[in-house]
Amino acid sequence: MNAAKYIWMNGEFIPWEKAQIHVLSHTLHYGNGVIEGTKAYKTDKGYAIFRLNDHTRRLKESAKMTLINIPYTVEELDNAQIELIRINEFTGDNVYIRPFAFLGYGVMGLYHKDAPVETAIAAWEWGAYLGEEGMQRGIRLKVASMTRPANTSNMGKAKATANYLNSQMAKFEAIESGYDEALLLDDHGYVAEASGAGFFMVREGKLISPPNDNSLESITQKTVIEYAEDLGYEVIRRRISREELYIADEAFLTGTAAEITPVREIDARIVGEGHRGPITEKIQSGYFDIVFGRNKKYEHYLTYVTQ
Repeated sequence: MNAAKYIWMNGEFIPWEKAQIHVLSHTLHYGNGVIEGTKAYKTDKGYAIFRLNDHTRRLKESAKMTLINIPYTVEELDNAQIELIRINEFTGDNVYIRPFAFLGYGVMGLYHKDAPVETAIAAWEWGAYLGEEGMQRGIRLKVASMTRPANTSNMGKAKATANYLNSQMAKFEAIESGYDEALLLDDHGYVAEASGAGFFMVREGKLISPPNDNSLESITQKTVIEYAEDLGYEVIRRRISREELYIADEAFLTGTAAEITPVREIDARIVGEGHRGPITEKIQSGYFDIVFGRNKKYEHYLTYVTQ
C-alpha cells in the first residue's frame, strides 16, 4: 500500500511506521473493533472529504452497538481527519481515510469492557478498488456459497471488524473461481450486498436495491438513491431473488471504495449487453461530479481541507 507521513492515534499525529500495537491487543484475538471508510477527492478548491460527518457518526454508532466507548466526539474525529489530510500533503486524485477503534492491550478473555479503547485514523492514496478497467468495462460477480449471517446471529448494522471474516471468505471464493467480486445472499436466499459494497440492478428503467435488513446502512447507496431520483428515475427498495439477478438489464455496486462499479456478468450470465449500461454510466458520471465538487447542488456533502 502507499504509505503516508502521519497517522492520527489516540489524539496525536505520529509517523506512519510508529503506529503500532501490542501483539496481545484484545481485538486481534476476539475481533471486536469498528471501522469506517471515508474518501477525500482533489477538487478545484483542493481536497474535499465526502460526507465526512455522516461517516464519523456511523463509526460512533457502530461503537455503541458493539459496546466500545470511543473517548472522542464526532467533531474531534472530524477535525482529526481534516488535519490528517492537510499535514500528509497528498497529491493524488483521491485519498482513502480509515478511522477505526479497537480494544488494546491489558486484559484477555471474552469479557471486553475492561480492555482499553484505542482510536486511530489512517489515510493513504488508493486507486480504483476493483480496478480501473472494471470501472469502465464492468466486473464479473459471483454469488457466494455462504450467506450473510442472520439478524439473530450478528450485528450486521455495525461496521464491525468481526463481520468482515464473512466478506473475506466470500471474496476469496469469488476470486479463486475467476471472478472479481462476491455477492452474498441473506439467510432467506435474497440479495444482501457484495463483500464490501452495496448492490443495485436496473430493470425496465427502474433502479432496484435490496433493503438493509441485515447489512450496513450505506452512505454511498443513500447518495445514489438521492441523485437517481433527482434525475427522474424510480428507485425501489425490495428483496431481490438470485434468479432475478440473471435477467437484470444493468447492475452496479456502490460504496466508498467501490464508488460506482458496473457489473457485466453474474454467475456466468451476461448482464444486459455485457458492458456498462447507459443508466449505470449516467449514475457513475454524476457521482464523480458530486464528489469532485462539480455539482453545486450536492456541494454541502463536501468538507474542504484548507491548506
